[in-house]
Amino acid sequence: MRNRKSRSITFVLLCLALLPISTLGRQLVLVLSQEDLKEAAADSTNLVDDPSDTGFDDFIDSEAKPDYVLDPGSWSPIFEPATAPQVHLEHEGAYYSSVSKIVKAYSRGDERAMEEAASEIEAAASAGHPHAQSILGFLYGMGIGRERSKAKSFLYHHFAAEGGNMQSKMALAYTYSRQEMHDKAVKLYAELAEVAINSFLISKDSPVIEPVRIHSGAEENKEALRKSRGEEDEDFQILEYQAQKGNAGAMYKIGIFYYFGLRGVRRDHTKALSWFLKAVEKGEARSMELLGEIYARGAGVERNFTKALEWLTLASKQQLYSAYNGLGYLYVKGYGVEKNYTKAKEYFEKAADNGEAGGFYNLGVMYLKGIGVKRDVKIASKYFITAFDAGQPKAFYQLAKMFHTGVGLKKNVPLASSLYKLVAERGPWSSLSRWALESYLRGDVGRAFLLYSRMAELGYEIAQSNAAWILDKYGERSMCLGESGICSDEERHQRSHALWWQASEQGNEHAALLIGDAYYYGRGTERDYDRAAEAYMHAKSQSNAQAMFNLGYMHEHGQGLPFDLHLAKRYYDQALDVDHAAKLPVTLALGSLWIRKNYANGILVNVIDSLPEVYPKVEAWVEDVLMEEGNATIVTLFICLLTVLYLRERQRRHVAAAAGEVAFPHQLGEQGVPVIH
Repeated sequence: MRNRKSRSITFVLLCLALLPISTLGRQLVLVLSQEDLKEAAADSTNLVDDPSDTGFDDFIDSEAKPDYVLDPGSWSPIFEPATAPQVHLEHEGAYYSSVSKIVKAYSRGDERAMEEAASEIEAAASAGHPHAQSILGFLYGMGIGRERSKAKSFLYHHFAAEGGNMQSKMALAYTYSRQEMHDKAVKLYAELAEVAINSFLISKDSPVIEPVRIHSGAEENKEALRKSRGEEDEDFQILEYQAQKGNAGAMYKIGIFYYFGLRGVRRDHTKALSWFLKAVEKGEARSMELLGEIYARGAGVERNFTKALEWLTLASKQQLYSAYNGLGYLYVKGYGVEKNYTKAKEYFEKAADNGEAGGFYNLGVMYLKGIGVKRDVKIASKYFITAFDAGQPKAFYQLAKMFHTGVGLKKNVPLASSLYKLVAERGPWSSLSRWALESYLRGDVGRAFLLYSRMAELGYEIAQSNAAWILDKYGERSMCLGESGICSDEERHQRSHALWWQASEQGNEHAALLIGDAYYYGRGTERDYDRAAEAYMHAKSQSNAQAMFNLGYMHEHGQGLPFDLHLAKRYYDQALDVDHAAKLPVTLALGSLWIRKNYANGILVNVIDSLPEVYPKVEAWVEDVLMEEGNATIVTLFICLLTVLYLRERQRRHVAAAAGEVAFPHQLGEQGVPVIH
């Protein structure tokens, strides 16, 4: 079988497509009207100081707990075995053995091993094991080793959720949300968000660790991946070297990486504690506050509120104003000190006065619950909104509750559900993203795809687009397993289409663009210009230049949209306004419009209309004929020969011209004066 070097050829005149714009994370903006706030005043006048009211949580006990406790059935014992005690592994040994087999089978694309593991999971699920039911729901939902069935997937997730499986609750909440069954979705997301905020800090705002988008449009996101290699990253190794040489700032940064698990570094609270202690010895004040956090939460050590108080006090004296939140927390809870609401309020006010979002949040809780102050929901709402605007994650949770219950803000269940979802996605189940990224960076694409697929089922938009991109980019190498063995091309297209569609529903304009392309060209689905136009409209609403261009093209040709040259021009112009890199294709498209308008029945219009059919044939001819290894060599030698002959002829003419100028430097008149023509 002859080897082929696959090539693609692109003609400038056919370059009528823009580079897709990658989806960037968008800051959520909460816009409230007077109508939203009007009920707050009425509520606050009718409230009495009732500390027994449990409609809202006051100050959550942020004790550090491992993933397998907060997220029963978590896969952490498989990917981070050191985090789970042996007793837990022995108790759930059969379950983790089956999950481990699924992971390994997917990594190798071993359909026989997958069938064996799936049968074990099904047997355990039939016996009532909730975590096995959750995995079986995932297998039916994706069509892995089982016939794809949304009904069975929903049923098994329902049983698993009833049994306490948090990831199945995420999957159900996302399913309800997609079906606009907000009353059911909001209850699940509220429960999940409450679990998530238990991992938040008491003084500093936890950094938002977003899942890494492994692609930028159609290409791999090399820069993001470079920054996610953990301890193998060159920058991390340089920083670690500086820390070992006694650089206090480097010690603090290394501690931060280990404490939060940043840039692909595995979370390790013990290592974080060690580096923070070393940094403090070198006079690094910022480490004092983190030491206070560690002892207050019991992260990697036994909780010690006395030490927490000491370190937070020292940090506050170094003008680390967020430490005031930690001190206020200790006084409001009575941890290590006598409970004192007045003192707690003073500390929270100091934090807020210095612009710390946590201070506004904590004051909001005090006014909402009437803790040490007269209860006033209107004031509480203002504090929460200020904290929300500053990105304080706990404020998202409290505002969600207010919209959910209608206390202080006009009841809005869909918005409450969305806010709860933002918080819930920061729960311990988000570790799936870290394991997926680690697998991808190691070259284990199959394992990465499996983990991203699991996250996609839970409603993570980035995981949905990552999984879809892996399918499109790697094809058979994605190790996609379907109902009976390796996925066929049709199964991969259908699964990719479904994942991109879910991502597009959540605001990913690149996904919406790809959905439009799928319907326009009939990739993985039947060709449907109307649905293609609908998808492009969705992408266009998010300022996607490619979608605008496509809509202009469809108006120009009357495909899925009315034939309208004026609207076509408007969309082409909008594409150029959004992305100036579109100048060439837009210029060509506007030229096409001018020809179509002035020579409607001319031959040029027919030529333009035939280009979409001619181009694939030319490209196929180039690939099949010219790019054959032997033919390509002959063509290359022929082009080289022509180039040499051209250059030699050009050189000969230059020499001849120079010789003529020497022999007849000027045409002279009779008196030897140059004649000016």
